[in-house]
Amino acid sequence: MSIADKIDNKLNTEVPQLPEIGKLIHLVSEPLSHPIKSLSLLRQSLLFAELSYLAYFLPDDIAAALKTIGFEDYQFIERDNAEAYVFWTPHDCIVVFRGTEPGEVKDIKSDVDAVLIVAETVGRVHRGFKRDADQLWEPLEQILKDVQKPLWFTGHSLGGALATISAGRCVLSPVPSSPEGLFTFGSPRVGNRRFINFVKLNHYRWVNNNDIVTRLPPRWLGYRHAGREMYLDARGQLRKYAVLRKLRDRWLGFFLSIVRGKIDHVTDHLLTTYIEYLTKIVESNETRKTSK
Repeated sequence: MSIADKIDNKLNTEVPQLPEIGKLIHLVSEPLSHPIKSLSLLRQSLLFAELSYLAYFLPDDIAAALKTIGFEDYQFIERDNAEAYVFWTPHDCIVVFRGTEPGEVKDIKSDVDAVLIVAETVGRVHRGFKRDADQLWEPLEQILKDVQKPLWFTGHSLGGALATISAGRCVLSPVPSSPEGLFTFGSPRVGNRRFINFVKLNHYRWVNNNDIVTRLPPRWLGYRHAGREMYLDARGQLRKYAVLRKLRDRWLGFFLSIVRGKIDHVTDHLLTTYIEYLTKIVESNETRKTSK
């Protein structure tokens, strides 16, 4: 087994487990009765992290909770173990791509199949991610061709990579609604510089300290990140650091993880960690505003 496979197998053990339906109803903290565009950037980010978590569950497991949460309707797309949800609220349409699942060999192969191949637009793109995006694109495009509501894309881990590729395709396709925003959490790199710069998106790319997946595939293979980096430091605070300052912060995060007896590069990738930190940031920010 390669090092990449071992890393991915460890990450797979951290995929969320199904909570009770009563708890699932309270997973989405933001009411869906008003437009997403009316929310602050931080509130939007928390909402999309929560929906990315929701996407790890099967439709049969969550159907009873969806209407209570505030969804008008949804569709689940599955093709060769690549999966996505399309959620409708009274005001918005949200496409959420599922990340790597435990025990799914095809998911792991997609993650580690890091050969750069010619993209359908310009530049080069990760072969494994493109294969999964290709599987989902035809049914997704058919669903979105009649959507007139504001359109949003999101996903965690592998789901973030698929969201990045698919949101770019959506801009170039006949789909009437262009993406209002793309929010990814713990996403790997998806292509080279020409590929990621071909389509301009409002892309907010959340990175938690030492999250190992955000450093893969490596830059020396030609890969680059897309979007605006939203960096969470070793203590879970949103920061904008220069390269050297970020390196120091990552060493601090690694040291703190040793003290806690954890593997920082793995635990920092957990979607539940992203949600925990975002919740604290949102609450702190809103408390500060109301106290003024």
